[in-house]
Amino acid sequence: MADLDYYGLLAISPHASSDEIKAAYRRFARRLHPDANRNSPGAAAQFQSITQAYETLLDPVRRQRYDEETLRIRTGKGKNNAYFTLRVTPSRQSLTPLDDPQVMYLLAEIAADPRIRDEVQKRESNLNLTLVLDRSNSMNGTRLDKVKVAAHQIIDNLTPKDILSVVTFNDRQEVIIPATYVSDKPALKARVSLMSASGGTEIFHGLSSGVEQNRKYLGPRLVNRVILLTDGHTFGDQERCLELAKEAHKDGIGISAMGLGHDWNDEFLDKIASTTGGTSAYIDSAGAVVRFLNEHVRQLSYAFAERVGLSIAPDPDIVLESAFKLSPNPQPLTIEEGFIPVGSLQANRAISVLFQLQVPAGITLGFRSLARIMANGDILTNEPQAFQALSDISVDVVEEPQPDNPPANIMDALGKLTLYKMQERAREALERGDVAEATRRLENLATRLLDMGEEELANQALAEARRVAHTSNLSDRGSKTLRFHTRYLLAGSVTEDNS
Repeated sequence: MADLDYYGLLAISPHASSDEIKAAYRRFARRLHPDANRNSPGAAAQFQSITQAYETLLDPVRRQRYDEETLRIRTGKGKNNAYFTLRVTPSRQSLTPLDDPQVMYLLAEIAADPRIRDEVQKRESNLNLTLVLDRSNSMNGTRLDKVKVAAHQIIDNLTPKDILSVVTFNDRQEVIIPATYVSDKPALKARVSLMSASGGTEIFHGLSSGVEQNRKYLGPRLVNRVILLTDGHTFGDQERCLELAKEAHKDGIGISAMGLGHDWNDEFLDKIASTTGGTSAYIDSAGAVVRFLNEHVRQLSYAFAERVGLSIAPDPDIVLESAFKLSPNPQPLTIEEGFIPVGSLQANRAISVLFQLQVPAGITLGFRSLARIMANGDILTNEPQAFQALSDISVDVVEEPQPDNPPANIMDALGKLTLYKMQERAREALERGDVAEATRRLENLATRLLDMGEEELANQALAEARRVAHTSNLSDRGSKTLRFHTRYLLAGSVTEDNS
């Protein structure tokens, strides 16, 4: 824990006195203590860190030991004492009191520190990779053939320092490659080639076995990842799968979930992925399987930091309404936990997350804090180290604020996020039985997409609007196409610094 900056957590100097440490602790307790900030998981999580820093620095013996260990680690790094940076951009720099609550957005961007970017780009991370592959009856034929080709190519591209395990499942599971270092590639590929399709689909059997295999070589210097690929619904075991995902996340294992074709539960796979910091993806045809799987594994090998999480602690009167990951793989995030898992950080690709906050009516004039955001992660070096970055966001509350144009990247992201939310609202309207509203939202979505030049996606939205009007249902293919492709539009919303 010595690489976590206790002085930074308390916003004090390394030479701070005991009285200054106590004053800083009291100041943060008023914002973050569970008694003062009852509804924020992020505040509770950050208060634990604050308390740990306070107790360590207030004890002279523990403080000296911490200072010595911190100096040793930072000296070992050389001149670069940072690993990644956290930049938070508010949608407005000032607010005016209103009679109604108002919305505020924060764009959080985690990026590799430019001073060490060249160094980390020269190396690839070692993987502890588990493939959990559906081999139920519906995978028979071209689908399973393409999965085998993808697995063969993944094996070819892994190194002897990488670890691979492969689990197949239908209504049972089979470990066809127990976790092992990738040395005898022909033998591993031969085992994959023996896969055959039969039976039904029960994801829990395969996923639990996959997590068990991944745990065998679990390590802080590795990218520990399970990739689940399925083309069907699972019945009766969804809650067990989600509980397993929570346990895997605690162990430092990410789960990426990929649905092939149209007959699978997209909300379910989204939850599995977001719970662990993995990604979810829609593969619309068997022909795209090879590209999707290989691209995902290739991205994992470029990880610079793993098990990255974001914690946001709004002030007690501010409400966190939602969080959405914009890049590198856009998807909604869960906000029920103190630290929101956001996956792997690559050397040349930032992680960008957009938070939506609700500011209460009648806020008091003056300079005030809004939220405290913390990012942490494990740096994948020979001696893996935990690292953190902090940002405390404040605004000026005035009667007549100066003209304040929102940052262009936030406006672009909000414009595209609106498209995603439009199709989500259409789905919600259908669940309520309001066919007219669902049809109207889909028609509006088609118009917006056409204005953006997304003609093919606009035609899909219009086709679904007509279908809903006549049948009161979305098609499986249309529903997934709109959900995931409006999401993919967000990938270019934030300009990444690749210099």
